[in-house]
Amino acid sequence: MLGELYATLLPNGWVTYAAGGALIGLGTVFIYSLTGISAGASTFLESTLSYVSDRPQFAQYRASRDWRVVFSLGIVLGAAAWAFTFGDGPWLTDVQPWRLALGGVLVGVGTRLGKGCTSGHGVCGVGSGSKTSIVNVATFLAVAIGVAQLVAAMGVSP
Repeated sequence: MLGELYATLLPNGWVTYAAGGALIGLGTVFIYSLTGISAGASTFLESTLSYVSDRPQFAQYRASRDWRVVFSLGIVLGAAAWAFTFGDGPWLTDVQPWRLALGGVLVGVGTRLGKGCTSGHGVCGVGSGSKTSIVNVATFLAVAIGVAQLVAAMGVSP
């Protein structure tokens, strides 16, 4: 029974997840030590929008946006390199596009309301002891667990 639970929770074994977590942690330490900026993905995406918008919330990133775009591209290219080298090629999903779009909009609005995303709050904020980030992460987890249980109970599939 415990072996089945382990296989369900960690289908690729614990080493892959531990290595991934260590690399994420090292990446955030690297960015912070070089720039003094927390490596939150939503802020990096927002800085990219400063290329196409003159709105004040985007304009604040103009001075440091180039390296943030390179970092964001590195996230995508790193995932692609892993998928093609060790995986089954690009990741695909059976989830309908409208569900992905709706989920993206909800995450985007939540990111703005919560003043950051899971990487910013979860990795950088909690790691630095931010009370706001701890509350945000607890909220992310509680809502995610609740929604997952509700969806499973409703029998919804991709």
